[in-house]
Amino acid sequence: MIVYLTAVVKSKPGKSELLKSLLFELVSHSIKENACLQYELHQSSDDENVFIFHEEWASTEGLALHNSQPHLKAFVEKSAGILDGGFNIYKTNKIS
Repeated sequence: MIVYLTAVVKSKPGKSELLKSLLFELVSHSIKENACLQYELHQSSDDENVFIFHEEWASTEGLALHNSQPHLKAFVEKSAGILDGGFNIYKTNKIS
């Protein structure tokens, strides 16, 4: 069963470019995962500090494997001082 996620993350003021570079690195690794069907990164047009992921994973197991990957753990470590809060993650059901 496909897993749909929307994840929102915000950088501290003045740190959006640094966070964006870390997010690009995360994307480059994540899209290579077998279970990754979609991994799109967007930046808010109203607030340069807000980034939004739209993700699709082939299965719950594939998402769990993603969450244990070294590149995700490295991102968490590198971004700790520049995030304004944590990730807000919404698991959704596609209805249309």
